[in-house]
Amino acid sequence: MKILHDKDANLRYLSGKTVAVIGYGSQGSAQALCMRDSGVNVIIGSIKDASYDKAKKDGFEVMDVSSAAKKADIIHILLPDEFHAPVYEKDIKKHMKAGKVLCCSHGFNIVYKEIVPPAEVDVIMVAPKSPATEERKAFLEGFGVPGLVAVKQDASGKALKIALAMAKSMGFTRAGCLECTFEQETYEDLFGEQNVLCGGLVDLMKYGFEVLIEAGYPPEMAYFECVHEVKLIVDLVFEGGIQKMNAVISNTAEWGEYVNGPRIITPDVKERMKESLKDIESGKFAKVWLKEARGGAKTLLAKRKELGKHPVEIVGKQIRELFEKK
Repeated sequence: MKILHDKDANLRYLSGKTVAVIGYGSQGSAQALCMRDSGVNVIIGSIKDASYDKAKKDGFEVMDVSSAAKKADIIHILLPDEFHAPVYEKDIKKHMKAGKVLCCSHGFNIVYKEIVPPAEVDVIMVAPKSPATEERKAFLEGFGVPGLVAVKQDASGKALKIALAMAKSMGFTRAGCLECTFEQETYEDLFGEQNVLCGGLVDLMKYGFEVLIEAGYPPEMAYFECVHEVKLIVDLVFEGGIQKMNAVISNTAEWGEYVNGPRIITPDVKERMKESLKDIESGKFAKVWLKEARGGAKTLLAKRKELGKHPVEIVGKQIRELFEKK
């Protein structure tokens, strides 16, 4: 894939345009602030809650979602996935006229056809590959985080150029942007979250912690070994890959990686990952999740509460408090 940088993007494609950021949560605030710092005219569309007040405090023109969508040339939806479609139907759809651009940072609702924009508008994606806090931090330091850009509809003939201009205004092209499809971003993002970064890693940490304490080892030591040190290892991989990590750890640890890793993460895990990917690509996962979310997310909230009672969370909180700077 070709990596696109600042030289491949031109901010003039945002000249005279108004970008409405819909939602002022973590990504909404980070992206809006970066675009404004780059000279882009940004307004905020929000319900009247704490985020509305925060956007006002940060100096933005803030209004209800419908008014923002009507006023803007580019409507950039940065709400949680489950809220995109109802907000679009109620407040945005009626304003999607020829010449408008619909933008997002995750293709979920476009790919699964929860939102079906009219053919006469551009539909683009500009997605940072980073949490919002790191994204804003990197921008303020004069650099940026990597990003993805994608075009679903190119009614104007300039959709990619607009997407790249937005990416540049947020610093993504400083680090580098990849052009992909909406489907590639959506499927890979959901797969990585569920199987490795969140689902897989969290369960691996919890099981390791449980095995040690059930065998009689001190929970504090189990937490350090199976949770705390994960960051240290991941940082090494981030800096130089798996081989960099192996060069830093002991030969004993590296030998254990080759010998014991495959005993724990067996080939059947990969087969279940393939099943997970099929559920994502077919839309089965999206259907189940949206039904859960729109039914009040009772299972999600129960799981969240249950996790808070797990010993790994209780011990972890106690340990982190011991090492807080006084």
